Amino acid sequence: MKMSKNKSFKALWTGQIISEFGGAAGGIINGLLLYDLTGSKEWMGVLWLVYFLPSLVVQGISSPFLNHVSKEKLLKSIQVIRSCSYLLPLIGYLSGNEIGTIVGLVMLQCILGLVQPIFASLSFSLLPELCEENDLVHANSLLDGTLRLMSFIAPGVTALLLLVSPFHVLYVLSSLMFLLSYLSLSKIPHTPVTRVAAWSKKFWWDEIKVGYQAFFRFPHLVRLTMLSSLVQFAVGATMVINVPFIRSELNGEPWEYAIFSGMFPIGYALGMILLTRLPKNDRSMYVGLMGGGCSFVLLYFVPWIPLAWACELIGGMLFPLFNAQSAAIFQREAPRERLAQLSSVRLLFLRVTMPLGILFASSSYFDISTRFTYLFIGLVITLPGLFYLIRVPLKKDSLQIYEGKTG
Repeated sequence: MKMSKNKSFKALWTGQIISEFGGAAGGIINGLLLYDLTGSKEWMGVLWLVYFLPSLVVQGISSPFLNHVSKEKLLKSIQVIRSCSYLLPLIGYLSGNEIGTIVGLVMLQCILGLVQPIFASLSFSLLPELCEENDLVHANSLLDGTLRLMSFIAPGVTALLLLVSPFHVLYVLSSLMFLLSYLSLSKIPHTPVTRVAAWSKKFWWDEIKVGYQAFFRFPHLVRLTMLSSLVQFAVGATMVINVPFIRSELNGEPWEYAIFSGMFPIGYALGMILLTRLPKNDRSMYVGLMGGGCSFVLLYFVPWIPLAWACELIGGMLFPLFNAQSAAIFQREAPRERLAQLSSVRLLFLRVTMPLGILFASSSYFDISTRFTYLFIGLVITLPGLFYLIRVPLKKDSLQIYEGKTG
């Protein structure tokens, strides 16, 4: 089925795009408002910790429940919760009470951290129920690419709106965006729910164990998850070193860093288009992984900012070849009755490695230069990619096996 004719996928896609825009815009105004009130970098760290720590906890313990819920109903409920949550700092801001505003911001971040892993796991596991299996690579690429593009567009649009609108108007806008996302998700048809006995502590613990045991029974999926985790580790490290690299190593201006930060999502959108014109197989998947890693390695050598822009653009174009195809393989090969649970386990590994990358790049214990950090994270991705690329001719591609079965 062509994606343009798949109304259910379009509803999920549109809902996620609107949600990503609202979340990105909300994240910017949250940070600006808190810094305006406190002038403290420490409070900025607290704001992200109260988002990230609950998120990791929920990601780790929620997996048993996700097999036994109505996915589209819970997705809609989460968007309503997000929409209402954005009113919390708005109420404090309009009251003129700084403490109330800060409390509202902290509560908002905590709620967002609690619901985000559930939303991500359910939307990932819902995709195979909305698309034909031979459309999964395209669907994942389209979703991932446009969401990253929204993360690039939203800050610019928000900055323009801040020139003409006060904070409270943008909080209302973010709240409305999540309501619009709810309306779009309402068009997704009902999906069947697996009924189980009454929940108990023993049932929950047994399901946790079964979920993790099931995950590790699929070495191919575990390997792809670990490789994706390496990419997330690198992303976490670059969050720390990108600014000092452009501003200090290359003596760039703020606008030059802004272009550098925008090159990757632009490249990712181009990579999404490139993927539609390339064969979908293990070879192209590992070429994307290895090539994306090489873009980090090249940053170790670049002497000029335009070359750094080019490296980010190329990396953005190549990583979708791995990300979209590996996600499609996971969705296709994982047992459908446990896909939501296994998706949650997969996302847990991905989410844990990003803060590890942040700690690695920011820790004084390792005491390595910005350039060497790029070299290290690039090799961490490139070498496994090269290893599995060499192994591909020794066996049939997993995607080709699937096409042969369905042909």
